[in-house]
Amino acid sequence: MRITVRAKPGSKKGNLVIENADGSYEVHIKERPVDGKANAALIKILAEHFDLPQRQIKIITGSGSRQKIVEIEKPA
Repeated sequence: MRITVRAKPGSKKGNLVIENADGSYEVHIKERPVDGKANAALIKILAEHFDLPQRQIKIITGSGSRQKIVEIEKPA
């Protein structure tokens, strides 16, 4: 399954996942986008949200931007 994610790094709201009406997600991340820390935190937050191991979540496009497409491998 692929989802569209709008990342908000450096958020004061903390780690928070919001599902929008159009099926996209808005993810508030505490970490700053330095040395890939925000992307790693995004994967960890989504893994917790979907109750999956982190290895089943991959950023397909947008690793350097706020708008990302993320692939989530659902277990069979």
